[in-house]
Amino acid sequence: MSNLHVEIWSDIACPWCYVGKRRLEAALEQFEHRDEVTITWRSFELDPDAPAERPEDGATHLATKYGTSIEHAEQMHATMTEAAAGDGLDFRFDRIRLGSTFDAHRLVHLAAAHGRQDAMKERLMRAYLGEGELMSDHATLLRLALEVGLPEDEVRELLATDQHADAVRDDERAASSLGISAVPFFAVDRKIGASGAQPPELLLQMLQQAWEASRPAIPVVADGAACGPDGC
Repeated sequence: MSNLHVEIWSDIACPWCYVGKRRLEAALEQFEHRDEVTITWRSFELDPDAPAERPEDGATHLATKYGTSIEHAEQMHATMTEAAAGDGLDFRFDRIRLGSTFDAHRLVHLAAAHGRQDAMKERLMRAYLGEGELMSDHATLLRLALEVGLPEDEVRELLATDQHADAVRDDERAASSLGISAVPFFAVDRKIGASGAQPPELLLQMLQQAWEASRPAIPVVADGAACGPDGC
């Protein structure tokens, strides 16, 4: 039997995506077949038209985007920070530098070729949401990639070219075709899905349902005399 394939559409700049990552990890810890689960991170840009760096701070950008006050935007950040802390994450919205995440997504695709995709995704999310790193800065991306063990020459080549750009766009087209308009979005074998940073117990239920669905029952064509644990 083949493994379960969990695909996760997310953006590095998405706070709920990082929370969702932690909650999926918690669900997998309880899933008895976790060694037979393959995880693939799919690209999704919340702000595909973003410049390399936006001049405003996070609260100002959020207030403008949703037509609310800066004070309300700051309260939204505080609420999100508290929620993330419950999952062991330290968000620092006061440090966030807004900008394009496209090159960071390309880097995640490169990491997949080296079996380091999850580690790369983790490092980028922590850098953006907790450390104030700019995801369009090539020197920053090179440093973070080296931290997770990617080959320096390959990272430099990727950043100097458009390598894996098509892969990012393919992920985004797939999201559109599947009707995915918000992230995180979890899909198991593209048969069962969950939208949003669902609780670990719901994600565990999704895994269990997908596991059962992928194991066809043995058809019984006839019943006859037989023995069982309680006798014959």
